[in-house]
Amino acid sequence: MTPPAAPFPWAEIMTFGLGRLGWAPDIFWDATPREIAAALKAHRYGHDAGAPARSALLALMAAHPDA
Repeated sequence: MTPPAAPFPWAEIMTFGLGRLGWAPDIFWDATPREIAAALKAHRYGHDAGAPARSALLALMAAHPDA
């Protein structure tokens, strides 16, 4: 017999989306489960990726100037 599935962790997901990410409620509730999962993955592992190389940063700055 298969054990029952754990209930969906709504409180934790809402805390992450509305609190940690600072999404407005309409953004949070419009997000798909895959989008929320991708945001969570990026949040968990994005810090380990390190900073971009200086040449990559300069290329991005040239492609997307502030002014």
